[in-house]
Amino acid sequence: MALKINELSVLAYANKFTMWHYTTIDAAITGEGYLDGAADMLRVNDLIIANLDTDGTPDTTFYIVTANTGSAVTIAAYA
Repeated sequence: MALKINELSVLAYANKFTMWHYTTIDAAITGEGYLDGAADMLRVNDLIIANLDTDGTPDTTFYIVTANTGSAVTIAAYA
């Protein structure tokens, strides 16, 4: 599926860091191009708390934005 921008919300912002929340029925958001529609908002090192697969087996995963070219966003599970 694709990013639903209205499901991406700011939880906190300080010192050029943003903590986001995203909820989706999708099981993963790490696929190529998934978050590209939010490239103008997401910055490297921002944190995303994602509620995934909300209509199946719900899961919550923390992600960090690892790259943003201005049009392509890359994230990784936060460890």
